[in-house]
Amino acid sequence: MIFSYFTIPYMVIAFEDFKYNTGIHSQWVGLKNFSFFFSSTKAWEVTRNTLVLNISYLVVDTVIALVIAILVNEIRKRKFAKLTQSAMLFPHFLSWVIIAYVLYAFLSSEYGLLNKMLTGVGMEAVNWYNNASYWPVILVIMHALKTAGYNSIVYLAAITGIDSGIYEAAVIDGASTWKRIWYVTLPLLMPTVCILTLMSIGRIFYGDFAMYYAIVKDNGILLKTTDVIDTYVFRMLRTTGNPSMAMAIGVYQSVMGFLMVFGANWFTKKFFPEGALF
Repeated sequence: MIFSYFTIPYMVIAFEDFKYNTGIHSQWVGLKNFSFFFSSTKAWEVTRNTLVLNISYLVVDTVIALVIAILVNEIRKRKFAKLTQSAMLFPHFLSWVIIAYVLYAFLSSEYGLLNKMLTGVGMEAVNWYNNASYWPVILVIMHALKTAGYNSIVYLAAITGIDSGIYEAAVIDGASTWKRIWYVTLPLLMPTVCILTLMSIGRIFYGDFAMYYAIVKDNGILLKTTDVIDTYVFRMLRTTGNPSMAMAIGVYQSVMGFLMVFGANWFTKKFFPEGALF
């Protein structure tokens, strides 16, 4: 309530030349703050990075979470299944700061474990923190490692809610484990997958600020492929001290997220009505 709905009236400063002494009654400038962002060279770059990374997270995390849920469900020893699930939940509760230091231990140019392995087999060490092209893949992997195990809980709960009689009928018909997964489990999971995907699409224009700032920080070399709207807004507000321009980009994020949710829901309702939100 405080950080979402109560802040909506303050979005008006996106259309003003905000002054701290006058507050939200500052001089009206219309779309000037928006034109400043869209006329800059960074507008397309940060929007592209945000979309590419978030779509990659959505696809990879969903696939891995589904695989984890199905595999855990197939484990017959319940104690081992619970232990496995608990182990996969652990990364979700780690801070991105801790994960960033673990990642640095792997990718450090001089002492990184990965470079030690590469040089150990006769290959050249890679300066990971000086090459932006590697980082979309690295970020997708790190995001999946941290969140996929936690996301699998919802799918595992959906699987346990499937009528066991359907599986028994499939076994009687001679269906193998793979066929039961392909023809029973996955189709019955699709409504859950669609609903969770639609909810995620609403934040597809928002980046995980803690993740980017902990891992990438202000490394200008990597910003070409890792600078998203959230980190750009933070840097612009920190360097220019202009809340109006930062708010204008925030409004742009919100409007695009709103349109994405309704567009994705319309598409889902048209082709797969069971998975639509409304």
